Amino acid sequence: MTWHRIGNLALAMLLLLTATPAALSAEEASKAGRWADPTKQAGSAKLMISSGGGTLAPVYAPLADYLVQYLELAGKKGVGIDVGGGPGTLVVELAKRTDLHWINSDINPHFFGHFYDMAEKAGVSHQVSAVRADATRLPFRDGYADVIVSRGSFHFWGDRTKGFAEIYRVLAPGGVAYIGRGFSPNLPPETARRIRAKQGKKLKYDRRALADDLRAMMTGLGIRGFEVHVPCPPGAEGVSYGVWVEFRKPKEGHE
Repeated sequence: MTWHRIGNLALAMLLLLTATPAALSAEEASKAGRWADPTKQAGSAKLMISSGGGTLAPVYAPLADYLVQYLELAGKKGVGIDVGGGPGTLVVELAKRTDLHWINSDINPHFFGHFYDMAEKAGVSHQVSAVRADATRLPFRDGYADVIVSRGSFHFWGDRTKGFAEIYRVLAPGGVAYIGRGFSPNLPPETARRIRAKQGKKLKYDRRALADDLRAMMTGLGIRGFEVHVPCPPGAEGVSYGVWVEFRKPKEGHE
């Protein structure tokens, strides 16, 4: 039996634990239809897979190291989800470092063949799954995941507020989310400079303004205990490390 078939069986079992989303509105269905164009999805996946294995390749291992240490994931059991995980590079790196079962959740299923192949080569194929999902309508039941992460995805979501609300809904009591764009603070400054130089373009957003927007959104959603991070490690002055937001769902009885 090939891994792709095993992956499909694992996905089928996984979906038994998820909730069926409500019917789409006309506007949401229209947006979903545009995203569902197979030709566009295949082309987008090809470009992102190439980027993830090229310019952005040095980003993921340090990010996984940072998340494992900062969020204290070593030895932790349960389920982790990468929302908008794309090629699944971060999922594979996290699976290599933890005992959690990691799910690559992305709206574009054209990533998943590459993802499963990468996981098999890394020896973590037993520890990962893939689910096709819109970030604003996650197909997981309430309190499903112990950890939710996302890098470089939330600015593509159709409705960012809905996406963050869904992540909070899916988090288990005591669970933690770390969502953002850019680099982890442990990425060496020379590596960050080299990546930005290869990208060859200035960022189209103001980090401070985005940080303020995220704070306002968290407050508006009634999420407490959040922290917005704008990394600037020593020696990285003038290099954008992006913006991240960390939040936790209180344990039951600790509202």
